[in-house]
Amino acid sequence: MIKVAEWGTGMMGQGLLGYILDRPKDIDLCGVIVTNPAKEGKTVGELLGRPCDVKMTTDFATVLAQKPDVVCINTQSNMDEIEPQIVPAVKAGCNVVCIAEKLAYPWASDPARAEMFDKLAKENDVTILGTGINPGFVLDALIVMWSSICLRVDSIEASRVNDLSPFGPTVMVGQGVGTTVEQFEKGVADGTIVGHIGFPESIMLIAKAMGWDIDEIVETREPIVTKVERSTACVHVAAGDVAGCKQVGKGYTKGELKIHLIHPQQIHPQMADQGTGDYIKIVGDPNVNMANTPEIPGGKGTYASAGNYIPLLPGAPAGMQTVVDLPIPRYWAPTA
Repeated sequence: MIKVAEWGTGMMGQGLLGYILDRPKDIDLCGVIVTNPAKEGKTVGELLGRPCDVKMTTDFATVLAQKPDVVCINTQSNMDEIEPQIVPAVKAGCNVVCIAEKLAYPWASDPARAEMFDKLAKENDVTILGTGINPGFVLDALIVMWSSICLRVDSIEASRVNDLSPFGPTVMVGQGVGTTVEQFEKGVADGTIVGHIGFPESIMLIAKAMGWDIDEIVETREPIVTKVERSTACVHVAAGDVAGCKQVGKGYTKGELKIHLIHPQQIHPQMADQGTGDYIKIVGDPNVNMANTPEIPGGKGTYASAGNYIPLLPGAPAGMQTVVDLPIPRYWAPTA
């Protein structure tokens, strides 16, 4: 049995809790920490609608005092935002798996915190890992795995084309869905429209595995303008307004484009005759052309990835690790 605590019970956290409860002979859920005081004292069973009498609490110190083997953090995206969860968990002697995009390769955006996390984890003999569907798998770890059958790799291009329709208002705001083109451009300029978080992390993860020295990363965000009216449960988009965001990340070595990542996301892409999917092209010897359609569901892929890493963390090397440092994860079948 692996003793596990979870921190964060939003959509991803709830999905991971379901994964954990599906493995009652393998995982001891010793506590659930919430950031929303309204959930204080309620049970996981009440949250998920399935049997579980573990109570949720904002008192993280009491949960961490139970010495979980692994703490699963599903809260926010940026390094400064997750530091208040990472630090106490590590100081309590717990391994950490976290779905924050910036933690996938923290040296890309916040090297000072990355080094601090690494030092703290080594001092407490635990592992910290950032994972998820993207970054963490489709546009980095999967590319690295495909490169293992190459004799030579010259450059990499990969894209993830996905449907934003299932997501809530926070994602819509961050992607600029429902804005005018002028509002979109203003939001990109002032940082309120961020699009996809994680391209620098994915580019640097790939470069680390390939042994490439990336000296320049360029990101662009462009509005995907709809010709027809589109709506979801939380947003309405008029014809001529923005239905999504096309984001591109490019990694260069001495002016040469080595890594080219493309990520168009919009609501109801089928209304623009656009299918979804995940695509990888490696130029080398031999060439690789991988296509998976439709897209791997982002939510399920993210919390499945976090869950399937749980059994690999106890005994993993101490410090701040990445998905290209640890053994290849695999589906963790529940014990019958």
